[in-house]
Amino acid sequence: MDADLIARTKKIKLIAFDVDGVMTDGSLFLADDGQEYKRFNSLDGHGLKMLKSSGVELAIITGRQSRVVEHRAKNLGIEIVHQGAHDKLVVYEALCRELKLAYEATAYMGDDVVDLPVMRRAGLAITVPAAPDLVKAHSHYTTAREAGYGAVREACEFLMRVQGTLAAALAPYLK
Repeated sequence: MDADLIARTKKIKLIAFDVDGVMTDGSLFLADDGQEYKRFNSLDGHGLKMLKSSGVELAIITGRQSRVVEHRAKNLGIEIVHQGAHDKLVVYEALCRELKLAYEATAYMGDDVVDLPVMRRAGLAITVPAAPDLVKAHSHYTTAREAGYGAVREACEFLMRVQGTLAAALAPYLK
């Protein structure tokens, strides 16, 4: 890891996530009645819970609107959820003002060009291997794991490792 990546990561107090292509593999399952289904990874869920317990605030900023996301966020204790965010940068900037956080104290994990405005503004931009090259070019960290298959968990553990909180989060499981 280079010194710039470490310095950026140590400052993070909030991380916001896109959903489709980050918290899921990007597949959308739509029933005839319009009901939408998404598949989430339980490893990612536990990583999010550990990260939140370490003191990093979690948020979701997604362009789509889905009751499934509401349920997943509630299950994980993510209280800051912005769906239907067609201009994610406006939502992100308002969130930073509301929480009185400098952009440098925030991270964003996205996977597509619609995420670039926030990724370019946040102090730490994270993406996944399947992201377009342009998105990877503007990312500070690209996970080894794919979206929906542990990428979020990897990002959470990366943040905790750099911030020195991962060992304490894992200690109860090593008794």
